[in-house]
Amino acid sequence: MSVEMSGEVELFSDGEGVVVAGDPSAVERFLGHAGLLEQAQQFDLSRLSTVVKAGADAVTTVSGIVEQSAMYLKLTPESAQRLKDAGGLMKSKTKGISHAMLGETGKKSLKWLQVEDGPRSLLFNPAVLSGVGGLMSQFAQHSEAHELRALLLRIDEKLDDVRRAQRDAVLARMTGAAAAIDEAMTIRGQGGDPKTLWDKVSGVSDTILNVQDEALLELRALVDKVDGKSRTGQLKRAVQEIEREVAVQLAILARSFELQDEFRVVELDHVLATAPEKLESHRLGLSIAREKRRAGVVECTMQLMSRVDAAGVIANGNIVLHARAARAVIDSVNATAVIVDDFHAPLGVESARASLAVIPWGEALGDPRQRRAAAKEAGQKVLVGAGAVITVAASGYGLATKNGSKPSS
Repeated sequence: MSVEMSGEVELFSDGEGVVVAGDPSAVERFLGHAGLLEQAQQFDLSRLSTVVKAGADAVTTVSGIVEQSAMYLKLTPESAQRLKDAGGLMKSKTKGISHAMLGETGKKSLKWLQVEDGPRSLLFNPAVLSGVGGLMSQFAQHSEAHELRALLLRIDEKLDDVRRAQRDAVLARMTGAAAAIDEAMTIRGQGGDPKTLWDKVSGVSDTILNVQDEALLELRALVDKVDGKSRTGQLKRAVQEIEREVAVQLAILARSFELQDEFRVVELDHVLATAPEKLESHRLGLSIAREKRRAGVVECTMQLMSRVDAAGVIANGNIVLHARAARAVIDSVNATAVIVDDFHAPLGVESARASLAVIPWGEALGDPRQRRAAAKEAGQKVLVGAGAVITVAASGYGLATKNGSKPSS
């Protein structure tokens, strides 16, 4: 029994994002059905006519495709699962590109099924599919550059004057590169010549990479600041310094990533203009190099959070004697996590970390492990504060309190 299709959409993905193309109403219904309409951005297919220049079949296909509506989605674990539930994608003959053509079984059922490829399907035109892959890569990097720019503004609000000056001194080394890229992107927006724009930016990559590598070294140095420290006061000083310094280095890295994203947009334009047959392999090579470099940065930030989280756990285990210092440590740990998670978001890294919570002093007092830790550090010691007298006896780890109050730290 045949199923009457009320609309068709075509999906294609480069692993980082997905474009949904088709009749505007069908595209909106599909994305709405998947719960992804609010996350989608308009995607301009009209540039395909300049990307694809050879082959009568390809040109015919392009003329039909550019009339369609298209929306772009950045792939996250959640959006990938929703798209899979809605129909899924299959590998195409073009390396690195997945594809699907789905049909709607009816407005009441809102089911989307795999259908045979239509005469205008991108799957029948590897040159067109490759061109779409190039456009998707440019779109994703341009979009990410905007996200990183917004991130820089948020980080700026967290920096004091000293740290802001420290950051600006480093970023000043990329001023020439930034000016060249900004000019190229401005002219590109007006339809400028790709070859001329490439000449403007082709020599700036090394400057960006050098600044990026130095920021990564500084970030790795922060990872070592809490090593070997177990006393709460030491941890407090180390973690607070990390909180201040990590914002500076992540701001520098964010700016370098922003410039690299826009540099690659111009680079892909140049390849499209001068060697379109190399577009697909060049795009894949850029993607691999980009992910390799970013993986090193993400690994470093993950290590950093692992170390500062461990410091927070140590501080939380010393509440009885050091309640105030422990609270300061945990506040700095959570503040650092907010900055790191904010940096990760434009890079597509989702956080599964839960904020650390300070153990209440009364609860810590009732914990044998906390009492043993206090006794081990203090031996026979009397703490006086806030109307309370606490005696920690090393033998037997006993504590006696007056008025049930917690000590000062």
